[in-house]
Amino acid sequence: MKEKIFGGLEVFAKTMVQPLMYLSSAGILMVIGVLLTNDMITGMIPFLQWEPIQIFGKLIYNCVMVIINNLAVIFAIGIPAAIAKKEKHKAALIGFMSYIMYLTASNTMLTSLDQLATGSDMLGLTGTGQASILGIQIVDTSVFGGIILGCITGYVFNRTSEKRFKGALQIYSGANFSFICMFFVSIIFGVVSNLVWPLAQQGIASIANVIKNTGTFGLFLYGFLERILVPTGLHHLIYTPFQFSDLGGVLQVGTDTVAGAYAIVMTEIGLPVERFSDSIYYMATGFTKMFGYIGIGMAFIHTAYKHNKKKVKATVIPLVVTAILASVTEPLDFMFAFVAPLLFVVHAAIAGLFIALLKIFDVTAFCGGNLLASLIMNVTVGVEKTHWPVMIILGIVQILVYFVVFSFLIKKFNLKTPGREDEETSKDKEPAKTINFDTDIVNIIEGLGGKENINTVENCITRLRVNVKDENKINEDMINLTPNSGIVRKGKDIQIIFGLHVPDVRRAVESYLEAC
Repeated sequence: MKEKIFGGLEVFAKTMVQPLMYLSSAGILMVIGVLLTNDMITGMIPFLQWEPIQIFGKLIYNCVMVIINNLAVIFAIGIPAAIAKKEKHKAALIGFMSYIMYLTASNTMLTSLDQLATGSDMLGLTGTGQASILGIQIVDTSVFGGIILGCITGYVFNRTSEKRFKGALQIYSGANFSFICMFFVSIIFGVVSNLVWPLAQQGIASIANVIKNTGTFGLFLYGFLERILVPTGLHHLIYTPFQFSDLGGVLQVGTDTVAGAYAIVMTEIGLPVERFSDSIYYMATGFTKMFGYIGIGMAFIHTAYKHNKKKVKATVIPLVVTAILASVTEPLDFMFAFVAPLLFVVHAAIAGLFIALLKIFDVTAFCGGNLLASLIMNVTVGVEKTHWPVMIILGIVQILVYFVVFSFLIKKFNLKTPGREDEETSKDKEPAKTINFDTDIVNIIEGLGGKENINTVENCITRLRVNVKDENKINEDMINLTPNSGIVRKGKDIQIIFGLHVPDVRRAVESYLEAC
């Protein structure tokens, strides 16, 4: 049982990473778009104000944001492809079709029951509990819906894609049968999510009054919930009421009444007040985006296995820069939210703690999430009104707290954060001798007990990972006829260390198994 649980968690960790593997490249492109269109940068370099450059910058930014805003779709496609044992392309296609059927089912329910929300000019559907995905308005389950449906699709595909019928029903065999199963699953998932998810949304919304009436602790709770609920999409129901309704405060300016933290802060910028009002603390959800993610990235790089550090740096650094300059944290969040949930809970607690500390140290600086914009605004408004130097000090402290706490927890509990998916040994570093793919692959398969004994074949950075039906049929002497750097056995999970050319070995093994 223990082996199954940990094996399942390991598979889930790997399937979550694969749909996100391109986001580091997307992140660095987004940073370029932000820099080309940032008002401060263009003010310093007038050449960048040239209209073609501005259009180019917007094209880059918007084309990356469409990926970020549709992560649920990417998960719904990528997870089935990662889980599927065979015909991964068919699993991915069924995952996409299942997701759009789920979207349509949710929208049909909302339309039939006259429950479609009407968005505002400023916020759109944000805060209504609904969202528009691929142009279809649904109950907002954020990436959670894509992840759940993706996992279901992968599981159903593996269980049904080899089903064969006879006679006239033969056309419905294989992947067609998987599609038929997912057709009904998608509809049921859409209907159930419409019934269940609004209850969760109502529960979150009811917490708003607790946050408002519990002072500094309420600010901690506000920051904690805003981060911990990111994977579910329910975080919108935390910050939106405070930033855009009277829950965030009310300001009387002459005969006009201004409500909501955002409107109050924007109004107070032009007023001769000594300091911003306490409403500004509800705008501080960007504090951790500006500082904390630097510490998170440093911890991931520091704790990565030595042979993975360069790869982790190349992946994590662009995502950290994206969080700092573009306030987009989801790509980095989803790299550990599901594979290391303990770490994500701690992350949310630290984020909430530092919003409370801003209040305790009387810091009323603007922490909008974009570091450049926040610094410019705070310097322009002045130290007396914002106490922004203390914000910088707290930011440095937060970076150190994240680095120390994350590094300790990752090592203490051997969490599978970026660069730690593979167990480092000296054998992993030793390059295996050249493999003859025409003859040596047969030795591997026979040593694993033959085709009938092999359940799944995968690989990590250096190891061929095989799950077998009967570990007693393993013949290590036969396997070792093929040059390798070692064999690691964990029950039915067999790992053969081949080094960095292991993807070629895996493809050769899969090709041989298909040809048999």
